[in-house]
Amino acid sequence: MQILGKDKVIYSFSQKNPPVYEVANGETFWVETDDCYNGQIKDEKTLRTDIDISIMDCAVGPIAVAGAQKGDILKIDIIAIQTADYGVMVTKKGMGILGDDVVIPDTKIIPVKDGFAYITSEIRIPLTPMMGVLGVYPRDEEDIHCAIPGDHGANMDTKLVRVGSSVYFPVFKDGAGIALGDLHACMGDGELDGTGIEIAGRVCLKVTVIKGHMINRPIIETKEGFYFMASREDIHDAIHVAVKDTVDFLMRKKNISFTIAYRLLSATCDIQISELVNDTLTVRVHVPKLDLQIDSLF
Repeated sequence: MQILGKDKVIYSFSQKNPPVYEVANGETFWVETDDCYNGQIKDEKTLRTDIDISIMDCAVGPIAVAGAQKGDILKIDIIAIQTADYGVMVTKKGMGILGDDVVIPDTKIIPVKDGFAYITSEIRIPLTPMMGVLGVYPRDEEDIHCAIPGDHGANMDTKLVRVGSSVYFPVFKDGAGIALGDLHACMGDGELDGTGIEIAGRVCLKVTVIKGHMINRPIIETKEGFYFMASREDIHDAIHVAVKDTVDFLMRKKNISFTIAYRLLSATCDIQISELVNDTLTVRVHVPKLDLQIDSLF
């Protein structure tokens, strides 16, 4: 099984980035990755204000998928996530929802052991590892920083991008151009103080190219449901896009009118916030499989 090293990274998603790795359609492989700070914080003396932010939020890739062509869908199954033995959380003035209340910057090294993260010596929480950044080549020939989410994915900071989930991406350029990083040992919806437990590690993925169907933005599938993603600078715009995609899906899947699909959405689906603290915000609409008797996207 291939193990793709963390040394080949990008700082922006761009169609101009040549692939540095290649995998086959149907292949399972490992990818190593640093934390979002690119390994710059190793002790609690190093503050967020001390690091070089220009090398933050890098992503390993691009990874070309053989046979993936523009107009296809790329399905990425998340098989496993292995984390390092410690993570990092930082605070500084202006960071997160209550950033104005932060008096002094602070760094905390979070030990990780036996399935738990130790916030203090007395407080531990179960690990819920996930990927903050996972994306493909963007739609247009522009450079989009890895920290900015969009229709190509990237920094969606969605806690559902975890083991057992599948993430579907539109393929905007041949090869797809996967890139990933920004692992979290734990992170709640919204990433409310501006950071999860940022951690290095490696992930095991399986890729599958789907022909004959198209999507416009990432969709996440879990055992419980489908999640239609949207990222925009204005949260109302993001919600509008995600809701529209969901209604279109219900119309097609159930062969029903807009009016019925709109009512069905309102009666069964939930709007959820993935990330609130970046300039571009990410939301998702949850479509429950059991309630709607839907077990597949297509």
